[in-house]
Amino acid sequence: MQEKNSRRSNRQRSDATRTALLDAARMLFVEKGYAETGTPEIVRAAAVTRGALYHHFADKADLLRGVIARELAAVTAEINAASADAASTHDALLQGAEAWFDAMADAGRARLLLLDGPAVLGRAEMDEIDRKTSAGTLVAGLEAGQQAGDIADVPVPALASLLSAMFDRAALDIVGGASRDDYLAAIRPLLRGLGR
Repeated sequence: MQEKNSRRSNRQRSDATRTALLDAARMLFVEKGYAETGTPEIVRAAAVTRGALYHHFADKADLLRGVIARELAAVTAEINAASADAASTHDALLQGAEAWFDAMADAGRARLLLLDGPAVLGRAEMDEIDRKTSAGTLVAGLEAGQQAGDIADVPVPALASLLSAMFDRAALDIVGGASRDDYLAAIRPLLRGLGR
């Protein structure tokens, strides 16, 4: 019985170390940027050893990958929560867009997901991570909308890609100081236009 408790304790310590590294990396990547952040700083901020860093992550890019996956999971949860009770596909898309803008307003998130992530990991890898999270939610919503007859019969992957690009650009502009309300006003008729 003691061995089982010891294993659980090791797993808890390992999870705590991984979380500390992700938290420290996120903080420093947001504060200084990915390129200007060194792994020794991350290790110091996380209060762990360099060996612990390389036990959990292959390198700094792998650590960024972990930060991005965690950020996208949080964004997806926010979008899903905001659009869960939507009365129609249009409402779900609009509520999802609003949730996206809210989620991207979190300090540094737009920089991590829309600038540093693609620059370091490349567009293909970012797309793959995104497909497993928020983009996957968008595709599923669009497919459900097509099945319900609410969305025009167009290729869903292409539509999702176009909508994602639009949402990403809007999020960058809003974080840069543009009016969130203006973007929502512009998006409403665009989303309504997806109908049959």
